[in-house]
Order: sequence, then C-alpha cells, then structure tokens
Amino acid sequence: MKRKSIIFPCVNKAELIEEDVPALGSGDVLVKLAVSCISSGTERANLCGEKNVTILDFDVPFPRRSGYSSSGVVEAVGKDVKSVRPGDRVALSWSTHSSYVCLSECNVHKICDPNITFEEAALWHISTFPMAAIRKCRLEPGESAIVMGQGVLGMMAVKLLRAAGAVPVIAADPVAEKRAQALEIGADYAFDPFDASFASKVKEVTNGGVNVAIEVTGVGQALNSVLDCTARFGRVALLGCTRNSDFTVDYYKKVHGPGISLIGAHTNARPKTESSFGMWTTHDDIMAVQRLVSYGRLDFGSLVAETHSPTDAESVYKRLAAEKSFPLVQFDWRKL
Repeated sequence: MKRKSIIFPCVNKAELIEEDVPALGSGDVLVKLAVSCISSGTERANLCGEKNVTILDFDVPFPRRSGYSSSGVVEAVGKDVKSVRPGDRVALSWSTHSSYVCLSECNVHKICDPNITFEEAALWHISTFPMAAIRKCRLEPGESAIVMGQGVLGMMAVKLLRAAGAVPVIAADPVAEKRAQALEIGADYAFDPFDASFASKVKEVTNGGVNVAIEVTGVGQALNSVLDCTARFGRVALLGCTRNSDFTVDYYKKVHGPGISLIGAHTNARPKTESSFGMWTTHDDIMAVQRLVSYGRLDFGSLVAETHSPTDAESVYKRLAAEKSFPLVQFDWRKL
C-alpha cells in the first residue's frame, strides 16, 4: 500500500513524495488523514535546518518530517487496540503530513461529537501545548494573564486563558495585525512589547503586575520584557522553544527578589500515562479540549487562515521559510 507524504529532503525545500505505508503493529492504528496543521515555529526550525529541533541530545538528519497535529478516519487497527475501531473519526498526536499514518494507539483520540469538524479536531494536539503551560502556572479564576507572541500557540493561549477565567487577558506582539486579531479572538488588551511604555501599560491594567505569563516566542528579549511587568510571586511558563541562549537575565532583580516562578513548559515535560493536578497527559488534555469545544466554550477552527492541497507543499513551505509572520495553515488531504 502506498501513501503520499510531505518531506524536507534538504534545507529550505519541501517535496510531496510517494512511499510505502508503514507496517501495522499489534498496538498500532492506521488512519486515513483528512486534515493536518502546520505548526509554524517547529516546522520552520525543521525546514531551515536548525540542529536543536528536539530536546534530545542529537541532531535530526535530513530528510525531515513534521505535521504532528492532524485528524482523520481509522482505516485499520492492530489486534491489541481497544479504544478505537475502523470508521472512527479521530484526532492525532505526533503524526506526519501523510495521506496515511500508522501510530501507536496512545496517539489516537476518538472524536466523540459528530458535529465537530476534522478542521477543528486537527488543531487539538497543538492546543494541548498552551493548555499544559496554563495548568503548570496554577491559574486561578480572576487572575491576570499575558501571552507573549501571537502565533498559533499564542492565539490558542488567549482563547484558553479566557475560557479558564483569567481577567484581564493581555496579548503582546510587535505586529499590529496580530494585536488586532488578538482583540477579536478574546484578548482584553493587546500591546506592542517593543513600546517603551510596555511594562507600565501592563502594570496599569493589572493593578501593579500580571499574575501569569505564557511566553510563546522563545526569544530572550521577550522573557526579559515580561519579567519587567510580572507581579510578585507571579508564574512565567516558558512555552516557546528558546533555541538561542545568547541572552542574559538579571535573575536577582527580576526572579529571585520578587519570588517569580520560571516554569519549563515543553509539551513533552508531562506525564505519559496518569494525570495529576497541574500535570495532565496529552490524551486527557485533548479530551478536555474536546469537551470545551462541544459545549461551546472554545472554537479553534476560526483561527485557520488558509487551507491548501498537499500538492501545494513546495510553495507553502517556501513562504514559511521567508515570512516572519506566517498564518495558521492546514493541508486538506481529501483534495489529493
């Protein structure tokens, strides 16, 4: 059996290739993909040849693959699979941009609500990244929160913070269009982090400092900026992948003295099999997001700016490599 897959054969190049579908193991699920999402930060790093694209202590060689958040229909299951069966609509974790994917059962999550679209469900795995960061910050209803950066994860973080009862919710991004969009999707305020009065503006609307900060950019300057406006005993989740460590922080003044908590929030820094307070598994977070969507508390599908056929992969990834502000893009594998 053959499938079509998007790969990065070398730096700054994407191709749609044909290859064999991986063999189905006893605990695996074969899924016919419907929709997959581009996670712009991670995929740009993969595409552009950055060495530290994983938290593991080795370089990832070319060709590289990505596309870890998607949805589709179960085609076949291994003999030990219990949670899904052929014909089930599912959301996927750690998949690839491929017409057929073969995944361990733990990475396949049944879509229980028939009214939920594949476009919405394809976003759920990515949405668990900011969800985990918010949980680790122990956000309580009525606390103020800020999101540094309004890419895919930043937009989702704004929506999740609003659903969790944060008030006010502040978005920070240097791009005016991104700030305008943040206000449209639920932020109470949107500020330019490069504005000289940024910290004073945040402190003004939060009565002296923000309680919870979700740092999505992975840029050292953004961390420094948000520490300047974090309240005493505030919590800062480091969600963005800081791939360049060439920056300094005055830890005594900005962290140690005011009692700020810096929290590592890489999505893999979570339990594999059993959830506990503030530390949920990926599956449990995905099912929580599904409930929030089903009950009308969340809508991630509206964030999608563009949908393309996988045959457009070369031109789409050429844009990703060149554009600093890349929109939320999905591939529709039903268009092949």
